[in-house]
Amino acid sequence: MPATPVSELSDRAREIFRRVVDSYLESGAPVGSRTLAQAGLNLSPASIRSVLAQLETMGLLAAPHTSAGRMPTELGLRLFVDGMMQVSEPSRAERAAIEARAAGGGPVEEALAATTAALSGLSACAGLVMVPKREQVLRSIGFVPLTPTQALAVLVSEDGAVENRVIDLPAGVDASALIEAGNYMSATLSGLTLSDARARVERELADGRAALDATARALIQRGIAVWSEDGGRRPVLIVRGQGRLLDDADAADLERVRDLLDDLEGKQEIAALLDSARAGDATRIFIGAETKLFALSGSSVIAKPFRGADGRVVGVVGVIGPTRLNYARVVPMVDFTAATLARLMG
Repeated sequence: MPATPVSELSDRAREIFRRVVDSYLESGAPVGSRTLAQAGLNLSPASIRSVLAQLETMGLLAAPHTSAGRMPTELGLRLFVDGMMQVSEPSRAERAAIEARAAGGGPVEEALAATTAALSGLSACAGLVMVPKREQVLRSIGFVPLTPTQALAVLVSEDGAVENRVIDLPAGVDASALIEAGNYMSATLSGLTLSDARARVERELADGRAALDATARALIQRGIAVWSEDGGRRPVLIVRGQGRLLDDADAADLERVRDLLDDLEGKQEIAALLDSARAGDATRIFIGAETKLFALSGSSVIAKPFRGADGRVVGVVGVIGPTRLNYARVVPMVDFTAATLARLMG
């Protein structure tokens, strides 16, 4: 069903609809005509019920039970978000909390995760951020023996990130070969991306320019292969604060939240959704079954891209939670977080 333009609603219908949505987003409970009549509308319950019935016929409201009040449908929420919502800017304390986590130092990925955690705490949703799709630049690579057949490959990148991977050793490797391979890789590959490092290693070994014995050569090729393959599988999405979704769920809502947590386990599907928000500069709001991914969980995503120093979009930040979000508060919070991350990436 296509969305109804706000202009098609009478002033009376628009005001009643707005009050129903505001009350529902605050309490999560359906809103009845008597409650609306007591809220200063200066209309009788019968008149209010007539307008509520019209809004229900238009698909903007629904009654979960025959005797219950009304609550907005996903179509109604879309109308409210696109045409009626009045946003409230983040408070000074909220802005300071987000900026402090972004300025915490350390590798970029840690700053992104910390900032997302702050957004999660302030919005009472799960925070999401797409990790910028850029290759690591190497500072050093070394090998630490674990057993006669395995070693720990230690990679340190230019931004200070340290990652470890266990690799199987070629036959005949001893401690001197591990040292020789590590020294060669750190001296030769520092300042290169993983793909450039792999190309240089292959070129130098093929040309015979690397003064290494056969064992060290095999170790270097194996180490570079492990890191390159791992980089291709590197997660592109960071999720923080999933537990907050359970904290705010009542007993009747737990099944929906479980469905949402299952959705979050499928990170590639969530990442694809966020990736669709990369185009343009506007904040995107995905509500419930508008997206097939959330047809069961009835969830909403608010997302906005952020740009690097060259002006290109490098990632997307946002939140995911129930459709009953305080959109007016959370949308500008996501906007501010995106602007903060853009400064971090600048």
